[in-house]
Amino acid sequence: MKAVWRIAAVVLLLVVLLVLAEVVNVSIGMRAHARVTGVVSGLTLKAPVSMLRDDRGVPHIIAANEHDLFFAQGYAEASDRLFQMDLLRRFVEGHLGEILGAAALASDEKERAIPVRAIVDGQWRNLDARSRSIFAAFSDGVNAAMQREPLSVEFRLLAYKPKPWTADDSLAVGVAETLELIDDWNAIEPREGAFRRGGTALFNALFPLSDPCYDAPVTMGLSGMAPGKPCPKRPSLLSVLADTRAPVGSNEWAVGARRSTTGRALLANDPHLALAIPGIWYLVDLRAPGFHAAGATLPGIPAVLLGHNERIAWGMTDSTVASLSVFEPPKQLDPSGWRTETFGVRFGKPVQRRYYATPHEFGVTTHDGRFVLVRWRAYDRPICAGTTFFDLNRAASVESAIASLRTWEGPTHNFVLADTSGRVAYAMSGPIPNDPLWAERFHPASDLKQSYVPVPWSLMPRVAPSRDGLVWTANNKVYGPGYPLRLSPEFAGPYRAYRIAQLLRARKQYDVAYFTRMQMDALSLPERELARSAAMGLRASDPDLAEALLEWNGEMTGDSAAATAAEQLRLVLTAGIKGRMPTVLDNVQHAPQSGAHAKIAWPAQTWGVAGAVPVTNRLAALGINFLDGVSLPGYGDALTLHVQYPGYSQSFRAVWDVGNWDAGGITLPQGESGQPGSGHYVDQAAAWIAGRLLPLPFSDAAVQRTAVDRETLQP
Repeated sequence: MKAVWRIAAVVLLLVVLLVLAEVVNVSIGMRAHARVTGVVSGLTLKAPVSMLRDDRGVPHIIAANEHDLFFAQGYAEASDRLFQMDLLRRFVEGHLGEILGAAALASDEKERAIPVRAIVDGQWRNLDARSRSIFAAFSDGVNAAMQREPLSVEFRLLAYKPKPWTADDSLAVGVAETLELIDDWNAIEPREGAFRRGGTALFNALFPLSDPCYDAPVTMGLSGMAPGKPCPKRPSLLSVLADTRAPVGSNEWAVGARRSTTGRALLANDPHLALAIPGIWYLVDLRAPGFHAAGATLPGIPAVLLGHNERIAWGMTDSTVASLSVFEPPKQLDPSGWRTETFGVRFGKPVQRRYYATPHEFGVTTHDGRFVLVRWRAYDRPICAGTTFFDLNRAASVESAIASLRTWEGPTHNFVLADTSGRVAYAMSGPIPNDPLWAERFHPASDLKQSYVPVPWSLMPRVAPSRDGLVWTANNKVYGPGYPLRLSPEFAGPYRAYRIAQLLRARKQYDVAYFTRMQMDALSLPERELARSAAMGLRASDPDLAEALLEWNGEMTGDSAAATAAEQLRLVLTAGIKGRMPTVLDNVQHAPQSGAHAKIAWPAQTWGVAGAVPVTNRLAALGINFLDGVSLPGYGDALTLHVQYPGYSQSFRAVWDVGNWDAGGITLPQGESGQPGSGHYVDQAAAWIAGRLLPLPFSDAAVQRTAVDRETLQP
């Protein structure tokens, strides 16, 4: 018996020691961060590279040639964000289970149905030599950092080391972001259901193209704005508000030099994406002979994706148009199209699944379990969209930037452009299948013999360059009456776009400060209308709530309790509306009489409390919460310019004073680094919450003056 107790004691001691070792290991990881000073030698560079970091850790990279520039960019991104990069490549290619176990198997199975590897291989084959050299140099930089810099704490927690980075991995990261932005088969499925139940009449009632009461198409200018009040053309306010798609959004606007107090063009952009820590974007300033660009990029991808160079600035929003065509499968599938995929499962046995793909379509299973075939240009004609960003980084004018957008093969976007001549312009760019169904429903199998070529460039909506120009988009319908094509099954509601146009109309001239305040605007036009209309039906049953809703100014601000009630009202009244034919309940004044108002708590918490949004690390799903970021108090919601709600928000805010680049700026929701020990993990959160725009030094004088840390990379 004593021997048993001795063995038990030894086992217990070993367990305690292992736990202590892990605690020590994680503690070390929490303090570790990439070096930011000194000299790193022995790198595959042609000449020394200077890397100067400002007071929020943004790297300003100065190289003697493009190869060394992109090598250093890869080194910087991996130093700060390697775990994020590794997780993203594993996610999109379906390899999360190898590190997370069976809990990630369902995600892997879903992602592996999309032939990402075939897309990436095709993109690499179609790359020009200069672009290949950029991706290769970037990958070499990532691997150099992987070997020399401390791994972030997540690798210690999960007890694994990342595999070397390849150029294919950067292409895969680009595919992952594309998949986040397209209107996919799961978005088409509920529209298909509406057609099956009630044909065109039900579809048009449940999925209106826009809200005609608030349309603000950029191609028509401010004179094309809708009246902004209830109007008989609208099918149902609740139908427009009950958008069932995964959230996609962004704001952008720009004005020419004649409308600016600075005498230069101004451009603002705030993309709306998933909210997490580390954040989606990584800030960088890249400089080499003949190349100088600064702004935001996606960790794992070279160049600047959104920002400016010395001559132009550009912003981007998703166009929310049709992205692909989906077909019912034929009775007989090509037997040679089936392939078997093997999934590694940590702490478990490998799992195999079968998938289907031909050279032109691939098979997926929708959320509701339907097997369909997808025809997508990114698969059928794989061209890397990143090459367009290489061109934008080098563009010298609005015209040259627009010329580069003609070949854009990413998800269809609205691009707003401004240059140092003071002109601004707008262009929609990206392949939209000229498909007569416009992603409203699935095609019958017999349509597989049809070919839907992209909408020609000549028909894409545009606004010509002008010093007197004023352009904006917010995922809304950008064209007015007379445009010959539909382009989309349902654009995002036009409320943010209308509010942008409304605020632009309120002044004749603008400056950086005004654009910055616009990005913090929390007025919800449709929720104000909804609250006032619904209040009429509440006067008898709940006079206090009715009075509060009538007096509410529509501002989703932190000190407003009425904002909380209005948000609850919208969610209650739109719940389930996409699943049925509109009825009298869709008359907002009658809806509260149905008893829906009983679900609205009043008096309610202020929106600052009720609408607060946690910012979680990607490991929070595993119960690991100590890596979470700074929670954001409730301010704005899904329908305000300041977009913010659980899991989703503005992902950066930028305003550029075009030509006076040191004067504008860009702010992230949390911080630049993905390493808690760096000091730059959450250091921008206070400025973000306060609505402060932080400068991004660009001129040599500003970069040298603001440099806090100096590092040299050398051969």
